Parts: sequence; C-alpha cells; structure tokens
Amino acid sequence: MRIIALFNQKGGVGKTTTTVNLGAALADAGKKVVLVDLDPQANLSTHLGVDPESAGISTYRVLTDGIPLIEALRPVTDNLRVAPATTDLAAAEVELVSVVGRESLLRKMAEKNKIDADFVLIDCPPSLGLLSLNALVYASEVIVPLQAHFLALQGMEKLFDTISMVRQGLNPKLHISGILFCQFEAAARLTGEVTGEVDNFIASARGQNHPVSNAIVFQTQIRRNIKLAEAPSFGQSIFQYAPNSAGAADYSVLAEEVMKMKV
Repeated sequence: MRIIALFNQKGGVGKTTTTVNLGAALADAGKKVVLVDLDPQANLSTHLGVDPESAGISTYRVLTDGIPLIEALRPVTDNLRVAPATTDLAAAEVELVSVVGRESLLRKMAEKNKIDADFVLIDCPPSLGLLSLNALVYASEVIVPLQAHFLALQGMEKLFDTISMVRQGLNPKLHISGILFCQFEAAARLTGEVTGEVDNFIASARGQNHPVSNAIVFQTQIRRNIKLAEAPSFGQSIFQYAPNSAGAADYSVLAEEVMKMKV
C-alpha cells in the first residue's frame, strides 16, 4: 500500500484538485483508493459530494476521539472511499496540544484496523501545523503540487526542512517522490524558467541525504482547464463531470505515471 501526502504549505496550487482526480483516475484503473481529507476547509469532501455537516465520522473525530480511520471511510464510487473532514477540524490543533504523541495520531488510528487499499492519498491543509505533520508521519511519500511561477517556489526550503525534520525524528521512510506542475501554461516564458529551476535543484540534491534527492518531476503537467475548476461545484471528479476534457486526460496520464513509479 502506498500512502501519499499531497503537500504544499501554499494554498491554491492544486492539492485538493489533484487528490480528488488522481484518486478517481487510480480507482478507474482498478486500484483500491482511499482519500483522507485533513483540511479544515473540507474542500475535498465537498468536491466528492459529501456534505461536511452530515459526514458522520470525520477525520476530526478520528484524531480527537480515537476512532479507527477505517470507520470514517465512506464509499464514493467503485474502488474509491473517502474519510471526510468537517470545519471542526480547525480546532483539533488546539484540542490536541497536550496529548502525548499528537503528531502520530493519524498513523495510530490507521493502524488500529487494517485498511484494504492500494493507495491512500491525503489532502493536507496549506500550512505546516499539526494536521500536516500527522499526514507526513503517516505517509511514506509526498507529492508536491506546484505552480510554475517564482512566488510558488518561495517557501519550498521551509517545506523541505519540515520533511527533513519528520524524517529524522518521526518517519525515516518519508520522502518526496514527485513534483507536479499544476495550472500549467506551456506558452508562458516564465514556465520554462521555473521548471528549469526545479530540475536543477533536484539534480543538485542527487546522492545527498535530502528528502528530494530521489524525486522526479512528473512528465505529466496539469494544464489550466476550466472544467477542473467547475467540477467541485457539482460534487464530482473530472471523470464524472467532463470525461472528455483536457483535465480528465491529464489526470489519466498522471495516474499511469504514478502507478509506474519506483518508490
């Protein structure tokens, strides 16, 4: 089972869109997929048509009430299940501040009862707080969604520092497996400059004890596509909403690339 955190402390880079649609593409390919919503905004849950107010057992209760993660899973489509979030999740960091081992609660609750899945994809909040830390302690790999502009590169060092800290103290197997460019516009001159910067950085990290030393930059790039932006308002993945769109094509190819990765 591959446990992948979709993580970037910047918002609006495509984490939720990628978690939903990569998960849906993997499920369509016959893989058993679990999506975990760890963002208090609950955008992933809404994207999948799950009403946060009637979510039943949520990731908030998994973390604060000690409920096994498997009990929060709700079926979405064939092969695809979701552990939804509610806005209560925003209070979890404060409520758990005195709990021993609070950074490992998600992993502990996931391991209470074995989850039958090929892939677990975790949608992280756009922050470096306790919720993201729980995702990183549970995950074995990280995919970093990124936009191809220089502002998106700011803060990457802090992201790498956070993952290095988790590797040293809490989860030695954690690594960045891939960088994914989202909202991609191939014609923009800046795009080539930023992708080149990322390629160079990864190349310079090869052979070092760095979380990105074995990462790839995905050949698949998620093009800017209006259908991807529209799908959440209908509570559907891109494959349900617009199966013939460029967004659906991109995520299908990405799923193939993810399945072929050596991790």
